Amino acid sequence: MDSDHDIRPEARAPAPEFPAGATWVNMRAPLSLAALRGRVVVLYFWTYSNIHCLQALADLKYLENKFRDEVALVGVHAPKFAQERVAANVIRAVNRHYIRHPVVADAEFGLWQLYEVAAWPSYVVIDIEGRVAARLSGEGRRAELDALVARLAGEATTHHEAPALNTTAKPEPKTALRFPGKLLATPDRLYVADTGHNRILECTHQGRVLRQFGSGNTGIWDGRGNDAGYTEPQGLALNGATLFVADRGNHAVRRIVLSTGETTTVLGTGAQGRLRGEASDPLAVPLSSPWDVAAAGDRLYVALAGQHQIGTLDLVKSQYSVFGGSGRQELVDGPLATASFAKPLGLAQQAQTIYVADADSSSIRAIKLFDRTVKTVAGKGLHDFGDSSGPRPEDLVLQHPTAIALEAQHAELWIADAYNGKLKVLSLRGGASRVWPGDYRFHEPGGISIAGGAVWVANTNAHEIVRIDLRDGKAARVPVAE
Repeated sequence: MDSDHDIRPEARAPAPEFPAGATWVNMRAPLSLAALRGRVVVLYFWTYSNIHCLQALADLKYLENKFRDEVALVGVHAPKFAQERVAANVIRAVNRHYIRHPVVADAEFGLWQLYEVAAWPSYVVIDIEGRVAARLSGEGRRAELDALVARLAGEATTHHEAPALNTTAKPEPKTALRFPGKLLATPDRLYVADTGHNRILECTHQGRVLRQFGSGNTGIWDGRGNDAGYTEPQGLALNGATLFVADRGNHAVRRIVLSTGETTTVLGTGAQGRLRGEASDPLAVPLSSPWDVAAAGDRLYVALAGQHQIGTLDLVKSQYSVFGGSGRQELVDGPLATASFAKPLGLAQQAQTIYVADADSSSIRAIKLFDRTVKTVAGKGLHDFGDSSGPRPEDLVLQHPTAIALEAQHAELWIADAYNGKLKVLSLRGGASRVWPGDYRFHEPGGISIAGGAVWVANTNAHEIVRIDLRDGKAARVPVAE
């Protein structure tokens, strides 16, 4: 069946009905297309690990707000990773991203096959008579969807009474932190990207909050302390007395002067995009989902998850450039200009090497600064993932790693193996790897840092920070803001 086109009314075929027994993760009762007759239905095929799917959610919210009575959005979650097949994890993703429309878990790809979908994200637009009117794929389809829905809604000649789409809230527990992402430990401080609350916290190692940066409301504006605006902040990097923040939801990099608590924007326009060509002003550079930052000397490296590249900002000259990655979502080694990454989420720097947690390829990559090349340390490709470790480098198999931290004394890389719910440790001297042997349960950990004789972990889906003592291996929850 053809894709990415608008289908003439006389050629539209009836849309296949949702199968009986489908798992609706946020509805009290099953939904049927027949009951939605009279509305334009947009089926959104997505998976929560895919950065392009997450970035497209802004387009769906736009449609929801503009066409409240004319459109019915239905998310069809078709998983890539094994972790995404579990309905409870899909619910957490729905909560994390404030998704209001109904979502059906398509774990066995039944709807994916019925509608002959081939890629994430994809849209199937169904007219008011229940017929397939258009198919589109890829992000950046807002204008086309806007025009389609408006035109199809205008085709109505008779009135259909479509039911209200009342989703069932299955909220997260009320905790001080909400889906904490990255974190940064120093010998006496702990900085936490409280991602779901759109703020950064400065804490003691015991969890007492000293300062908050960000108001908690989404948006981008500069200011002091909690007068600034952040949206889903993630990566943190310290350079002297300056804290840099990857402001993921605002597609920007922010700077906090710790002596004053003042936030200013140093990179990005505040809107999603991708630099094509040159821009002399860092504030005129469009970015796509900056997820982590690492400071090395007078340079700041930025993991750009939404464009599968690494960027760099010269902190002295205030100049930005794409540092590495072709922009294609692949695992390709070689010279920085032609190498490819796949949703880089974590950075760690050691001397002349920057290590990258490359989530969609379930791999760890190494960028050698002296010869500007990329080499894969562990991992094989976009669809090769699993859960193993052992004495040889090839024994380390991961599932969507999200964060890494260097333990310098033993030259070990600690890895948040998020979708396996584990911490793994890779020796940089011989390539042997092991699983952290403790019995603390991790739920898609998204951040990791090492300082003060401890490993600090953002246990993201459990809304908590965990401290692991490097001497005795004991793990304990840090009562942040409690």
